[in-house]
Amino acid sequence: MTTLNETHDTALTSWVDSANDADSGFPVQNLPYAVYRRRGSQEAWRPGVAIGDRVLDLAALARQNPYDGLAAQALAACTGSNLNALMALGQPHWSALRLALSRALRAGSPLQGQLEPLLVAQADAEYTTPAHIGDYTDFYISLHHATAVGRQFRPDNPLLPNYKWVPIGYHGRASSIGVEQRFPRPVGQTRPSADGQAPQFGPCQRLDYELELGVYVGKGNAQGERIPLDQADEHVFGLCLLNDWSARDIQGWEYQPLGPFLAKNFASTISPWIVTMEALEPFRIAWNRQEGEPQPLPYLSSERNRTHGAYDVELEVFLATEASRQAGHAPARLSASNFRDAYWNIAQLIAHHTVNGCNLQPGDLLGTGTLSGPAPDQAGSLLELTQGGKTPIELPWGETRTFLQDGDQVILRAHCQKAGYPRIGFGEASGTVLPAR
Repeated sequence: MTTLNETHDTALTSWVDSANDADSGFPVQNLPYAVYRRRGSQEAWRPGVAIGDRVLDLAALARQNPYDGLAAQALAACTGSNLNALMALGQPHWSALRLALSRALRAGSPLQGQLEPLLVAQADAEYTTPAHIGDYTDFYISLHHATAVGRQFRPDNPLLPNYKWVPIGYHGRASSIGVEQRFPRPVGQTRPSADGQAPQFGPCQRLDYELELGVYVGKGNAQGERIPLDQADEHVFGLCLLNDWSARDIQGWEYQPLGPFLAKNFASTISPWIVTMEALEPFRIAWNRQEGEPQPLPYLSSERNRTHGAYDVELEVFLATEASRQAGHAPARLSASNFRDAYWNIAQLIAHHTVNGCNLQPGDLLGTGTLSGPAPDQAGSLLELTQGGKTPIELPWGETRTFLQDGDQVILRAHCQKAGYPRIGFGEASGTVLPAR
């Protein structure tokens, strides 16, 4: 497990002035990764790291060869069009590069003159998926979400018997994961209007978002070798925001007996920035099960995981519509929740995913599943907020919604914050629904 070190010093400031703004989200204590190029250009995609409202070109920095040792090896892995090579190196390399970049970007750094020409304004950049995602697994780790959704279908028994014993997950589609997505409304089969009739076919009418975090796998494991719970941290590179869009009416017809298919594989939107686990170290908190709840089996339980296994990450969902944008209204906040309320934690997901010998690879993505909190205004989907479409939500400019309409833009945001420590931001995951084709 990474420990607090000089990169977490609250007194550190940067020679990039915008990084020192209290609401920046990208102070020198964060340093998240992305893959970018100048917007509208034909430049090669390359890795970068955020500092304030700027992006530092890591490929250009690597050509200057300013470091040695592990930091130099890690920086040399940042010259391609994705971050997989860096992810594969492992935690000692990640920490060495973070330390070198922290020292270079701090106020008073002798490298300021060398690095300043390598900065690009984030407003002038466009982003792509930061890793080649070979496999994508979506979990279902919010007890509050699972209970709220299950109650709509099974009022007397909302949770299936296995839920509190095993981290539930399914394998999703990696090819349709992207950043800043604009995608057509999905089309497919939906439940027949009456028993014995043919199913209906057409555009989805109950399109929804899901507020999630994405977990990027770093160093992988060989097939047949499991990752023990207390070694799982060594295999996690960082976190991003994830909106795993859901076509609820398509899903309701197809999900039995094997689970969702076309209801999920049309789009999954991620934020371009990967916040490293080392940047999140100050926000580790205890993970525990309430008294009376089933306790995890031994392979999912340890003293270290109980004392440090959870993270305090605040999450928010915002909605903008065609009408609100034309009128100049700010996006409306629909809900907020916190990752600390999840029923399972990141290390448990890694340990469970590999307990049967499954081999994870650098760049693989694990979704947490919808992260809802215990209160009604902490729901991470419209399915919950509107009670399955029965109670429309009212937007500040006069519109209502039960499910998403064409032109709607869903924006996910997240941050970590506590007294005396700079705000650590995740950026945004933004996706817009276009008319069906």
